[in-house]
Amino acid sequence: MVVAERKPFDEIWAMLEGYERVLVVGCGTCVTICWAGGEKEVGLLAAQLRLTASREGRKLDVREAVVERQCEREMVEELRDAVEEVDAILSMGCGAGVQMVAEVFEEKPVFPALNTTFIGAPEREGVWVERCAACGDCMLYWTGGICPVIRCAKGLLNGPCGGTRRGGKCEIDPEKDCAWVLIYQRLKKQGRLDLMERYYEPKNYRAVKRPGRIVAMR
Repeated sequence: MVVAERKPFDEIWAMLEGYERVLVVGCGTCVTICWAGGEKEVGLLAAQLRLTASREGRKLDVREAVVERQCEREMVEELRDAVEEVDAILSMGCGAGVQMVAEVFEEKPVFPALNTTFIGAPEREGVWVERCAACGDCMLYWTGGICPVIRCAKGLLNGPCGGTRRGGKCEIDPEKDCAWVLIYQRLKKQGRLDLMERYYEPKNYRAVKRPGRIVAMR
């Protein structure tokens, strides 16, 4: 899932300078799960905007909406009637959602209320950790389902560095397990330690074409 967190309120408030009618739009999938941009968070931000406007004597009409997925054009189109009645849109979606809303409603300024941080998974209630860099060259088959690009602080592809601490901890962050120790332990359980002898070519990120595009073949 895409994990995001809300921008500081002062930054959001500054974006809305000069606008009187604003639509705060949430997203019902990833950012709802990570408590950043769902219906509850839309309501809280809208209330904070109204309260601040009232305190500062500023005219501000804040409206609220939530779509199931901001990254899908058809769902964003559902906002058209609401968008026609406002001056600006404040998106509480991920970066892809913000861009889709801006693409559908080109005549309206669209501002991001969140910072998209990473692709991750919940570790425990209220805590999410990065698990994927979306590098476009997945090697999880060879590493027991543990990604060294993200799980290793140095992104090493061919075993641990010389600084691995006693007990299998990371040199950079002693609170974290060394990714390659975890990979070794996982492959040992699966009887696939021979994969530790494999050499992985360095990833050439400079050659990655942006933006990515995939066409499904049917």
